[in-house]
Amino acid sequence: MAFQKLPGTQDILPEQAEKWQFVEAVARDVCRRFNFREIRTPVFEATELFKRGVGETTDIVEKEMYTFEDRGGRSVTLRPEGTAGAVRSYVENKLYGEPDVSKLYYIGPMFRYERQQAGRYRQFHQFGIEALGAVDPALDAEVIALGYTFYKEVGLEGVHVEINSVGTPEVRAAFRERLLAFLTPKRELLCKDCQSRMERNPLRVLDCKQDQQHFTDAPSILDSLDDACREHFEQLQTHLTGMEIPYTINSKLVRGLDYYTHTAFEYKAAGIGAIDTIGGGGRYNGLVADIGGPDQPGVGLGLGLERTLMLLDKQQAQPAQRSLDIYFISLGDAAAQEVTKLLHHARLHGISGERDYQGRKLKAQMKSADRLQVRFTAILGDDELARGEISLKHMATGEQQIVKLTALTDTIMTYKSSEGNE
Repeated sequence: MAFQKLPGTQDILPEQAEKWQFVEAVARDVCRRFNFREIRTPVFEATELFKRGVGETTDIVEKEMYTFEDRGGRSVTLRPEGTAGAVRSYVENKLYGEPDVSKLYYIGPMFRYERQQAGRYRQFHQFGIEALGAVDPALDAEVIALGYTFYKEVGLEGVHVEINSVGTPEVRAAFRERLLAFLTPKRELLCKDCQSRMERNPLRVLDCKQDQQHFTDAPSILDSLDDACREHFEQLQTHLTGMEIPYTINSKLVRGLDYYTHTAFEYKAAGIGAIDTIGGGGRYNGLVADIGGPDQPGVGLGLGLERTLMLLDKQQAQPAQRSLDIYFISLGDAAAQEVTKLLHHARLHGISGERDYQGRKLKAQMKSADRLQVRFTAILGDDELARGEISLKHMATGEQQIVKLTALTDTIMTYKSSEGNE
């Protein structure tokens, strides 16, 4: 072939897309029940937004962003995560003027130039939420609960939550000195990335997967929390316990972004090679002000859809199968023309349907109906057409009846209504 997809990208083919649609539909329904509203932001933003919002010492900004200069001479970056763009929109459109907490969600592609491995793509997709305008730890707990509910309702098993408090900038500054005192004697034992991070952002060293054996006795940031941070963390745990959300405390959990304060959390699940983190988030009380807005607190999460779908396949969880309401089988030219009208009329009334377009025989058309797992098969020949009738078969029960063409749509809708009420 002359052209192939670029490394780190994927084609989502129709059969796979049905699984994506199922997962996205669950996400949207969960957000509806939690009163989050959708926001759609551009897939590229000014590079400075991510440098300021995500943090210049993060791997994302240092190594992974797709950055280019546009024809206007502006430095532009494909979004590597969703929070910075959502907060930029929140500020630019003055959503902070609303009297209630702004509860937003988004689903869409993100871009990072990462080393390819299972569950990690250079164009990947996230389902994310942001709640801005309140410091209440109950809101942190609600965000965590929404993500846990999403995983549960798509059918994943074995998902658990890890939480930590990363305090405030003042708390982290004090903890930084304790941590450096612990890390400095071990410097030569650590990987090159950790040695580099020690100078700029030593908390990120604890996040290294390669050097965990050296951090067993590392000081815990939880021991450095001030009274306000400790109370926030304790109340978060109380709320999670009240909602029966299972969690464990991981004092080494820091996340890979600089904007977090107080709560940080991750969702863990085994089954994707060396990767066990499938989503996460936290509170970011200073981010809105850093981006140029008023000093409004926020909390949010981002969940990887590729990893969700890989785990569903690994666990052989079966999302709801797509099925059509009706498949029309026509026998004869006049019947085929009538089926075109009948199918269009049914679709206009909310009925999903299909027909044959390849001039196949009855047996081949019946096989097509079986493959599509239709609820009804309607067979129309020229003789039935002359009588103004059609043969309708309910595939689940085998019941077959003759229906007037003028009553076909109403008959199907009545069946659907009765089945929905059972």
